[in-house]
Amino acid sequence: MMMIPRRRNEFDLLDSMFADPFFEEHESRIMRTDIKEKEDKYLIDVELPGYQKENIKLDVEDGYLTVHAEMDTKHEEKEDGKFVRKERYVGSASRSFYVGEDIKSDDVKASFKNGMLQIEVPKKEEKKELPEKKYIQIED
Repeated sequence: MMMIPRRRNEFDLLDSMFADPFFEEHESRIMRTDIKEKEDKYLIDVELPGYQKENIKLDVEDGYLTVHAEMDTKHEEKEDGKFVRKERYVGSASRSFYVGEDIKSDDVKASFKNGMLQIEVPKKEEKKELPEKKYIQIED
């Protein structure tokens, strides 16, 4: 006869399954992002499922493009009972991307449809100062 330890409660099996690293919540999973480089611009796709366009703000400051998003929790239905597990993120989140000092807010275009924020950032040529030409002295 094999002894099997008794579970503390009926949800232990689920708890141990969800303790797997695959199910861990990381900040980067809140705004999963794809960035594509084209010849003259960058295309940034940010997943924001469940967010409303009115609750998403973009700004450019000190060379960083920042996406701020806030989940409107007022519309959640109140139901009797308690959650056994809640995995959907509720609250606010932000993520920043370095776009360069020359990029201004007016240069950036954005659209939001079906939970996907699409951002277009133009490439600006970096101003590179060419060093003064110096000759190497040849010794005798």
